[in-house]
Amino acid sequence: MSGTEHSKPTAHVIVGYTPQDGFVAVQLNPPPAEYVWHDRRAEHDQERFGPGNGYQQWLAVDVATGAVWFGDTDWRTQDEGAAHSLPGHLRATVGDGALPSPAVFMLLLTHRAVDDRGADAWRFFGVKELYALVRRVLPLVQRVIGSLHRVGPAGDLEWSAEAATAWTDLEQACRFTLDAAGAVVWAEPRMSQVPAWRVEVEDFLARNPELCDPAWATATDAELDACAAYEADSGYGGVPGLMCAPGGVRIEEGYTFYGHRAALYAYRAAACGGRTPVDAGLWLRSSDTGRSSWEGAKVVGASLADAPDCMLDHLAERFRSAAADDGVVLTGLTAYLRQQRAEERTAVDDVLSATGEELKRLEELLKEVRLVRNTVLTRVLSWTDGRDDEVIARLAAMSPGAVAEWRERLTADRSVESEV
Repeated sequence: MSGTEHSKPTAHVIVGYTPQDGFVAVQLNPPPAEYVWHDRRAEHDQERFGPGNGYQQWLAVDVATGAVWFGDTDWRTQDEGAAHSLPGHLRATVGDGALPSPAVFMLLLTHRAVDDRGADAWRFFGVKELYALVRRVLPLVQRVIGSLHRVGPAGDLEWSAEAATAWTDLEQACRFTLDAAGAVVWAEPRMSQVPAWRVEVEDFLARNPELCDPAWATATDAELDACAAYEADSGYGGVPGLMCAPGGVRIEEGYTFYGHRAALYAYRAAACGGRTPVDAGLWLRSSDTGRSSWEGAKVVGASLADAPDCMLDHLAERFRSAAADDGVVLTGLTAYLRQQRAEERTAVDDVLSATGEELKRLEELLKEVRLVRNTVLTRVLSWTDGRDDEVIARLAAMSPGAVAEWRERLTADRSVESEV
């Protein structure tokens, strides 16, 4: 489903939680009976339930490894404090997309039941009973972990429609009732069919191929992940929402979609035709074929900054062909080449900016030097010591003609002053 094969673990009870181990890893501490009660006639909520009613026993499932274990909370701790002592997440708080890491989920056991006379009855379980329950539900746990999507090279976990259904069955199997004799009767484990309202995105796209974006075939992991994580202001998010919203296509309400990332990765894998999708930048920088292709495409003295779009398209075709011979498909190639060109052009812009700043500084300095020179030149010319314009021009790094013009202006200014 994900376009990548991953081994799937086996559901098992972890060491320390079996009779052979003497249950060394768990110590249950239920509250005394006098702290567990329910007074329906009490006026205030705080007087309606006993302080021991907050006690809970739980099963924990690490769906990444298949490990299952059990334990309890401290009944003397308030509800908000007890939540922090739980080893994992509640299914309802996680949603139907990617699973958290670590992917540990909780099954909180109910302890209150109604006996045949309609009275409340509490039932807490010993370690042997919990072990028996765990063994009873291991096939359901196996179905959960065996049907999860494992996406990408790292095998990231994502809910599937079947895994979500199996988890619902698992929750149901952990509920109990009391028979006429007061004995515990656990719900019968079942393997339910996936309901029609739970839909795999891959199946949705297979039924609506016109909604598939051909760009997914060479999209990077990050680009596919962004599509899968699309959130809409209203209506469906994920891949169905992303593809339907621009075209004004409306999906009937009431469905839940699963396997967004898995569907996109599977689409790309199918489009690659058995070749491995590889990030273009990584292939060009790290692989022998990629590096040689990059060096072979370069013209001595040329810069990617000067390449027009048509040249980038030509380079992209060369790299795709070389990658195909190497057994891979390049993802994000066009974007990578444009990014490289943009970075080189930014470097050229930086040089131009630095040159302009330096030129501005030198021009300001030149103005000051010229002002000093002109002042000194005026003094020297006012001496009328018999030196000709050529001699003074050499001293001032000027042409004799410019010195002559300066002398004429100075003489004219003196004539005006004498007339006044």
